Amino acid sequence: MDKENFHFFAFLSRMKYINRWGLMRNTYTENIQEHSLQVAIIAHGLAVIRNTYYNGEINPERVAILAMFHDCNEIITGDMPTPIKYYNPQISRIYKDIEDISKEKIISMLPEEMADEYYSLFFKNPDDMECWKLVKAADRIAAYIKCIEEVKAGNNEFKKASETILNTIAEIELEEVKYFMDRFVPSFNLSLDEID
Repeated sequence: MDKENFHFFAFLSRMKYINRWGLMRNTYTENIQEHSLQVAIIAHGLAVIRNTYYNGEINPERVAILAMFHDCNEIITGDMPTPIKYYNPQISRIYKDIEDISKEKIISMLPEEMADEYYSLFFKNPDDMECWKLVKAADRIAAYIKCIEEVKAGNNEFKKASETILNTIAEIELEEVKYFMDRFVPSFNLSLDEID
């Protein structure tokens, strides 16, 4: 009996080959697999903070899973630098279409019976909108942390990006984001010996 092979998981394993911050000189190269894990950890934390301190009823595990898959399409598209991606509305629209096509392509690497489960992880639906807000916030926070680490390592290339990203985070109207930024982010400025 012939078996059909599916490439979905082997393809996703290639996330480790797609580097972020392509237009910037990096002291440490970050790939989208590493980034996705950090975003998932932060997004999960934001959900727990919301539930613990702000009477939230959001599923932290769902938020973390969405974050894990949020950049998978970049295996095909690469990591488009933010200044280019949002340069003007036309480029943003075209890039959104490219993202959707790349997500469809990756989902097509699954057995048909499994595709619906993953479709809901790749494409936003109304039931998950609160979760996606936390994923987006976590994505910004992770980018800011990358900037902190680069500047701390003496790489002033990330200084302006740090200021810009911090301003975008300040515009996010979620109490859990403010809590995370006030209580957890300052530790990223410390050395290992200073963290105890």
